[in-house]
Amino acid sequence: MDLEQAKKLGKKDWHKLAGKIKPETRNFIDGKFVPARKGKTFESINPTNGDVIAEVARSDASDVDAAVKSGRKAFKSGVWSRMAPRDRMDVLYRYANLIREHAVDFALLDVLNMGKPVSDMLNSDVPGSALTFQFMAECIDKIFGQVTATAASEFHFIVREPLGVVGCIVPWNYPLMMAAWKIAPALATGNSVILKPAEQSPLSANLMAKLFMEAGGPAGVLNVVQGYGEEVGKPLALHLDVDKIAFTGSTEIGKQLMIYAGQSNMKRVTTECGGKTPQIIMGDANLDTAVNYAIAGIYGNQGEVCNAGSRLLVEKKVHDEFLDLFTKRAKNVFQPGDPFDPATQMGPLVTKDQQKRVLGYIDIGKKEGAKLCFGGGVPKGLEKGAYVQPTLFAGVKNDMRIAQEEIFGPVASVLTFKNIDEAIEIANDSLYGLAASVWTKNVDAAHKAARDLQAGVVWVNCFDHGDMTMQWGGYKQSGQGRDKCFESMLLHTQTKSVWMHLE
Repeated sequence: MDLEQAKKLGKKDWHKLAGKIKPETRNFIDGKFVPARKGKTFESINPTNGDVIAEVARSDASDVDAAVKSGRKAFKSGVWSRMAPRDRMDVLYRYANLIREHAVDFALLDVLNMGKPVSDMLNSDVPGSALTFQFMAECIDKIFGQVTATAASEFHFIVREPLGVVGCIVPWNYPLMMAAWKIAPALATGNSVILKPAEQSPLSANLMAKLFMEAGGPAGVLNVVQGYGEEVGKPLALHLDVDKIAFTGSTEIGKQLMIYAGQSNMKRVTTECGGKTPQIIMGDANLDTAVNYAIAGIYGNQGEVCNAGSRLLVEKKVHDEFLDLFTKRAKNVFQPGDPFDPATQMGPLVTKDQQKRVLGYIDIGKKEGAKLCFGGGVPKGLEKGAYVQPTLFAGVKNDMRIAQEEIFGPVASVLTFKNIDEAIEIANDSLYGLAASVWTKNVDAAHKAARDLQAGVVWVNCFDHGDMTMQWGGYKQSGQGRDKCFESMLLHTQTKSVWMHLE
């Protein structure tokens, strides 16, 4: 069933399909599904109701070593790394199409694993992931070397080569899409990949590996090792035969991976870490539109988004009007419910632990003196799941923890400012710098904000817009490196200078 057919399914259809699915739970190494070497497993839990979905391979350093050896063997053989560029393009084009064709399977796995609304999977995650592989495939034969100007007796040229074995460690909030963002540029440039999915959402990674082989990908080029961060992610980052770690996740773990790289072989590390995105709402903004984007910007994907627009900076003269519009609309749009219902726009958080964490921050906000406008608890009738109501605080000061720390849940904070200079000062007063937005009809204010905001992405009169040409990554402790763009391809290559003396 393809993507368009999947969009016609109803809630009963999805539940019926979910009852039949039998996910693959082993590791994928050297073109085969294999259990963890020590035979251990861990439970994959459905956050909607707490049920166990499956027992998944609990791997350790020995499994990582087997996967790395497989990846290195494939790389050295040249079966992928030296494949003709257009042949590699054809494989990734077929891969992108297979992802689209298996939209139902990917939707089932990620909805079961992390509670993502099925409509999000079909309208965003599946098509966006397929497009990522398609775009990276299109870029393969656009990477050129260079010939420099030298004396007549010399000839100097520069070539770009793949790094070797790349370890991709991805988060649970977008299991399919974040894996695509990481492995697509690595594969497109000829590297072998070891994918470590989050233990909270491990299932769709195995389907990705299987489909890569079906598309014509050689054995050993894409491997998947399941398990916990300490038992798989750490040995992958410390491995002496891994050439790069590409990571999306928390700032804390991103820092640790950089330490591991230094302790081992000085492997390259690119990180996309946390965020505390400000949305600046100027008094002259189109409030009707800005409010709609602000609501979606914080409550989309249950607020489990690194660039969630959690800090709403509103000019004082429109504060009351903004708050009134936001409150009325948010209550009607993002209501928690069954993620297999195509009408649902907010599912549960990924785990009960994450639910506890978010509810803890809501308590902190109350104690700090912020005003709870709505939400703040667990929705009635959904107590079995890891649900949290969409929540809004007003009267927030920028030194409060709810304004400074990444909550990773559906919690928004409203702060006020007098002018654009104060707004930018507040927005930049954060250890993060992933994204920001400004809403204004004033061209000078828009340019000033775009120039002075310390963020890797700045939106003007929109939020979360973009395409595959848009570089994605942050300033400060939001990480280094860029995803989903041509530059991400180059970050998986290295240059070699060849100098020839001519007799």
